[in-house]
Amino acid sequence: MGDDPVLYQIRVCGHLGPTLLTAFPAFAPEQQGTETVLTGMLPDASALYGVLHEIEGLGLGLLEVRRVRPPMGEHSVSTEQQNTLDAILRRSALPVGSDVGEQRRLLRELTSAQPLPPDVTLTSTTLGGVPVAAITIDGVEPRHVVLYFHGGVYVLGDAAGAAGLASEVGRRTGAKVYSVDYRLAPEHPYPAAVDDALATYEALLKDGFAPADIVLAGESAGGGLAIATLVNARDRGLPLPAAAYVMSPYADLTLAGASIDTKRAADPLLSRELLEPRVTDYTAGQDPALALISPVFADLSGLPPLLIQVGSHEVLLDDAVRLAQQAAGADVSVTLDVTPGVPHVFQAYGPLLDEATAALERAGQFLTARLRA
Repeated sequence: MGDDPVLYQIRVCGHLGPTLLTAFPAFAPEQQGTETVLTGMLPDASALYGVLHEIEGLGLGLLEVRRVRPPMGEHSVSTEQQNTLDAILRRSALPVGSDVGEQRRLLRELTSAQPLPPDVTLTSTTLGGVPVAAITIDGVEPRHVVLYFHGGVYVLGDAAGAAGLASEVGRRTGAKVYSVDYRLAPEHPYPAAVDDALATYEALLKDGFAPADIVLAGESAGGGLAIATLVNARDRGLPLPAAAYVMSPYADLTLAGASIDTKRAADPLLSRELLEPRVTDYTAGQDPALALISPVFADLSGLPPLLIQVGSHEVLLDDAVRLAQQAAGADVSVTLDVTPGVPHVFQAYGPLLDEATAALERAGQFLTARLRA
């Protein structure tokens, strides 16, 4: 049932002594080598966040949080999960009217509180002179490459902050991931991000990676940037990658989609009022309808297969829908995957939302089917 308690497993560093264990009476502890696994039932994700806050306050090293799936035949997708996540996101949404510096600080605090899975390794390097985070996963022999672009409306975020979600794409495609630290506005407005993205793709080709072994992926602004990179590469005569996977793409900086207003109440994170100042930061006087700024207006002919995923509870819903329409009209193989009742880039909330894991699994199947065996 939707309001049933949820079984969680939380892994922390070290052995918890009797005193510390009393702080988590809802959990049964199990020592596994140098780690402790706490398994227990909680009424909802809000209770989980309370436990995680307590773990942080005790100075314990959090390694992983996992929602244990219910047995087959029971409901795995619940309205209760969606409602709980919505409430959490509304509490952590960026305040309208805050400046770029404040928004960057708040986003860093949010992402830094979410540790990477213990089997994921980040290494700082460069591609084409652009900083990237190289992401590898223990036990995965990478046969392919995912070039990943983070979100943040072109003014927020970084490669490392997106590494958790990027690694989930790499895990499902048997790929090494390069998460790109493209330059951000307002310090570096358009076309800095577009130039950096293309430079990293060109570097992969120059390094000997076959286009058939490369896919592009990204979330939010990174999704729009992934499509812009395909258009840019095509126009420059470069061979194109095997496919692209974009999550909640920010593809229309004119903010003309009807959902920017019709989904305002449903979206816990974004709004016209929050986006408009950041559009100005990025475009810096350029026409926001330019194809490489808003690829929903671009000629998409000749692009590789696209998977576009979006939630129905987001103001950018129409960006995804119109992008898919534009691709279909240009004879591009495109899959539009809309999940009802979930927010912007819902794939990032796997421990709290069954739909997130299911969407990533579909994406892994899509990309694997198009990468060279």
